Order: sequence, then C-alpha cells, then structure tokens
Amino acid sequence: MVALAKSVRPANGAADFDHAMTSSSPPACPAPGPNLFVGAVSAGRTAGGTPWLVLALMASGIAIVPLMLHNRLFPDVSNRSFLALSLIMALCLGIRIAMTNARTPWQTRLRDFSSHAGAMLLIGILGAIASYETAADTSGFSDAALARSDTALHFDWVALYRIVCGHPLLQHLGALAYGSIYVTPWALLGWLAWHGERDRAHRFLLSFWAASVMTLALFPLFPARGALAFLWHGPIHYMPTSGLYQSAIIPARRAHAIQAIDLGAVQGIVCAPSFHTASAVIFMVTAWPFPALRRVIVPVNIAMLLSTPVEGTHYLTNMLLGAAVAALACVTIRSLPNTPAAA
Repeated sequence: MVALAKSVRPANGAADFDHAMTSSSPPACPAPGPNLFVGAVSAGRTAGGTPWLVLALMASGIAIVPLMLHNRLFPDVSNRSFLALSLIMALCLGIRIAMTNARTPWQTRLRDFSSHAGAMLLIGILGAIASYETAADTSGFSDAALARSDTALHFDWVALYRIVCGHPLLQHLGALAYGSIYVTPWALLGWLAWHGERDRAHRFLLSFWAASVMTLALFPLFPARGALAFLWHGPIHYMPTSGLYQSAIIPARRAHAIQAIDLGAVQGIVCAPSFHTASAVIFMVTAWPFPALRRVIVPVNIAMLLSTPVEGTHYLTNMLLGAAVAALACVTIRSLPNTPAAA
C-alpha cells in the first residue's frame, strides 16, 4: 500500500483546509528541559483525537473480518514477515503500556512515538489486506476512460515516460522520491513526538486513515492495469517501481488464484485514486505549520508527486482524485469535535 493541495475541495470545508496550509507558524517548541517539555505537553494537548483514532482502528479491524471470510483470503501467519510485524506491534504496545505514567521527557516521547508508530503500522497492514480483499470484487478495467481524461487534461504520459527512459539519473531520483512514502510518516511522527505535538499526531493518523478508507471505497469504481500496461506498446526500456503488478494481481485476485497474503510482499494495486498523491498532500498539510519540518517534508513530497506518474504508473487523473481524497480527509478530520486525549 499499498502506495500522500489539488483543486477539488468540499465547499463547506475549504476554509478549514486553507487554514491548515496557511496558518501562521505555532510558537517555537520549548527546549528539551524536563519542566519546559512537560509544560508544553500539558498546554494545548488536552483536546485531541485519541478516542476517534481508537474507534477508527477498531471499526477497520471489525470491517475487514467479513471481507476475509467472504473471500477466504487471510494473511499468511506462517512466514517471517507476519512474525516480524507482530513483534514490532507487540513492542509498540508494550512500551505504550509500560510508560503510561511517563515521568520524564524521554519517557513521554518514547511512549507517544511507540503509540503512534503502532497505529500507523496497523493502518498500513489493514489497508494492504483490504486492497487485496477488495480487488476480488472488481470487474473490468477503467484504463480507457482514465486515458481519455488525461488527454482532455493535455497530459501525455508516454512522452513523460520516454524522457525518464532516456535519463538514468531521473530514474534513480524518481525511485528514491517515490519510495519516500515509507520514510516520511515515521519522520513526521518522530518529530511530533519529540516536540510534544500529540494532538497533531493523532489528527495526522486520522487523516491518513480516512484517506485510506476513501481510497479503498473508490477503488472498485476505477480498477486499472496502470498507464505503463495500457499505454506503452513495445519493449519496456525502464521498469518503474510499481512495475506491472496491477495488471497481474487484480486478475489473479478475481480468479481467486492468490491463496494467502504475504504481508512482506504486498504490492500496490490501487491505481485510482492515487494513494501516493493523497499521502503526499496529507504529509505536507501536517508539516506546514512548522517551518523547520516544512522545509524538509514539502520538497521531498513535491518530488514524490513528480515521480508518481512514471514510478507509480499513474494517470494524472488518478493523482487529481488522490488529491481530492486527501483534501476531503483533512477537512473532515479537522472538523471533528475535540475530545479528551488519552495519556
């Protein structure tokens, strides 16, 4: 995932979304001394998204069980990937429980990061499983319609692919930028935990979760082989990161040829909306209020967006849909009423 503002925004939430991108920078974070740190955590951290996040994760876990039973497709619990992920989840939970009553800044940071990292990992695992489950119930492919939409937008995917094929440096940089989706969320969560921004971390996770749910809900409407498989004819001179997985895995899932999900080898099969695009927008919205964080996160994710058409074999239309999903997720989560945050 599985795998990241555009112009499509819900009218009622546009002001909130703009505020997230343009609000003035928050006060400088306190120095890491114990008294200043604890003061920063207690000031302005009492309203948060913890109960919403717990409810979201519980609902996702419950909802995915009927899908697995219906498709008779379950994660492969016998391989090392499942064991490794289980151990990491157990470690995060153990640290969270052991440091419930954190007494030092370091304990508080470690507790918060472990809690948020565990939630992020769970969102990713549930999303990856759900994408394979959902693929079984899709039919046909929407590549022709998506390609026509790109033509109307004057976007030439083949021309862009030819440029990348002719420049190995672009290939390497594009692959690195596209893969940053696996690094950026942990960097964000680490930074937010270090500076005591627990509420922002909760809302980031909720936005990411909401975008995942909306992407998976829209996926059956736009199953696609991908731009490389549909538009390119002839020898493949450069195989992008996403390869031809969509055109291979989706038919296999429809034929029930995949018997188990190897969580260590899950491939992104959702073409539209582009979840890389949705993730990039959410990452940038989360980082925007903090100048030091923004200077790193925004350029990295702009690079990821530029690499997405080729490395993700995405149509531009997919990316616009992904940006719309991210905008709606950010506005929706921002509008949630505040609730007392758990320790």
